Amino acid sequence: MKVVDACVLKPFSLFSGVEGRIVFSSENVMFLHVTVPPRAVVPMHSHRHEQMGVCLRGKAELRTETDKAVVTEGMFYWFKPNEKHSVIFLSDEPSLFLDVFNPPREDYLEKVKSAKGEAAKK
Repeated sequence: MKVVDACVLKPFSLFSGVEGRIVFSSENVMFLHVTVPPRAVVPMHSHRHEQMGVCLRGKAELRTETDKAVVTEGMFYWFKPNEKHSVIFLSDEPSLFLDVFNPPREDYLEKVKSAKGEAAKK
């Protein structure tokens, strides 16, 4: 068994002001703890990874090329692989989300690895 306290996880930048922390990453799945400043925007993008998640705190409008929906605390969402999507955060307070990716995001694993390497050089 593994247990992790989110406050000991090292953050890395996902988008302007948006920080991610990898909670767990196995061969098949990644849990990503995402902290978002008030009124932030994640631009339209896509990736080969299936993405599911839950809003833990805050409010956001999720958009795809054909749909949009507002999620609030306790609501779940799902983006299929390669589905273009963006997020507009609607809260005046920081938001908190848990994203789950299958397969794990290699780019995020590399960012964490690079951040650890930079910390070791200091």
